[in-house]
Amino acid sequence: MVFASLIFLFLFLPLNLLFYYSSKNANWRNWVLIIFSLAFYSWGEPIWITLMIFSALIDYINALWIEKYRGTKWAKLGIVSTLFFNLGLLITFKYDVFIVENVNSIFGTSFTSPGYGLPIGISFYTFQTISYVVDVYRGDVKAQKSFPKFLMFVSLFHQLVAGPIVRYEHIAHEINNRKEQLSDISRGITRFCIGLFKKVVIANIAAELVLKYMDADIGGLSTGAAWFGLLMFAIQIYFDFSGYSDMAIGLGWMFGFHYHENFKYPYTATSITDFWRRWHISLGTFFKDYLYIPLGGNRKRVYLNLFIVWFLTGMWHGASWNFIFWGLYFFVFIALEKAFLLKWLSKLPKFIAHVYALIIIIPGWVIFYFTDTARLGAYVEKLFSFGSANAWSSELTNDITTNLFWLIFTVLLCMPVYQFFSNTIENKLKKPAYFQVLSVGMNLFFLFLCVAQLVGKSYNPFIYFRF
Repeated sequence: MVFASLIFLFLFLPLNLLFYYSSKNANWRNWVLIIFSLAFYSWGEPIWITLMIFSALIDYINALWIEKYRGTKWAKLGIVSTLFFNLGLLITFKYDVFIVENVNSIFGTSFTSPGYGLPIGISFYTFQTISYVVDVYRGDVKAQKSFPKFLMFVSLFHQLVAGPIVRYEHIAHEINNRKEQLSDISRGITRFCIGLFKKVVIANIAAELVLKYMDADIGGLSTGAAWFGLLMFAIQIYFDFSGYSDMAIGLGWMFGFHYHENFKYPYTATSITDFWRRWHISLGTFFKDYLYIPLGGNRKRVYLNLFIVWFLTGMWHGASWNFIFWGLYFFVFIALEKAFLLKWLSKLPKFIAHVYALIIIIPGWVIFYFTDTARLGAYVEKLFSFGSANAWSSELTNDITTNLFWLIFTVLLCMPVYQFFSNTIENKLKKPAYFQVLSVGMNLFFLFLCVAQLVGKSYNPFIYFRF
């Protein structure tokens, strides 16, 4: 099940809210969330629900073991067990085919892989439980004594299949003692509607144009069309993923949870380092806190540490060399920035630094998009074939003209214009009730547009389901 679907909007979510708020009993509300979260996950892949529950049970036991034997050598057994089990899950279900294919290619063998289907959300919930057990080992949090509460943390449908990666320490108090407030519910609905709008009205439209240009016969594309397709993919992936993060954060507020931000207008960045402080923040902070710093961080072997982190960041996104190349592509520029480039950029006008960042970021998405290296090479060649006669096409002109107002609006939304106008209007309206009425009207308008789009069109992809 996905958030941007009619069955979620008009059946699943209303029923969940109705059952949740039908009682003030905390245990009742926890069990409602557990049952609905498991139902949400099992909607598409019921076979893998037992794997997620078993994974949660293993990490729940490991954390209790660590707490029991804290300060002794036996506590390390809990960490080893968690890492072995969770990384083993990822290797088995996500990287098995990739590993076997590369072994066969290098050694000339003919091993076959079981080729398991990829359980939805496995990259997210394994990282969440790893961070939990590590935090218990470090003494940053107490081990959760109640397995149902821990299962609720792991399975919360708000962030289960697409993040953000929620760390236990961020919501530990709310798992045990959350207080739902009407103001948070109102804010949550608004945030959810904004995310839904970003996903359905922007990302889905961009996805259709991406499909038209980037999945087309590359040989027949003009250079302009290749760039337009790539720009549409940059728009699609940002509004697709940030829209889902907005919806997850909004859903959290509706049920008394306060998740951290996952995107902060990344296309306004003035460097690649700045971009990765704004893009998929929960993943970046995970690798920083649980890999980069333990490896030595900025104290020793800085560039080796960066290489490892970005190699694994690319690999986390998928079992394909293109994702690894994509991660290493950003490693090169971040390493250069750490060495000297950031000092140079700080002396330049922000606009020039911003242009530099976009020049690096947008071409990087082509590596992310193509898993076929031959098509990747052909598309890159097309992008930089400025001298060819086939530089533009009338069809491209027509698509740009048809979608011109949508394009202008989309580019504006890449900047904090909504936040600016929202704050300005709220400050000018003397009574908070007026702003609340305005918010309700905006939410209904967004919902109407999204429902009309969902009813009228069947193409509703979500990129991060494959991770």
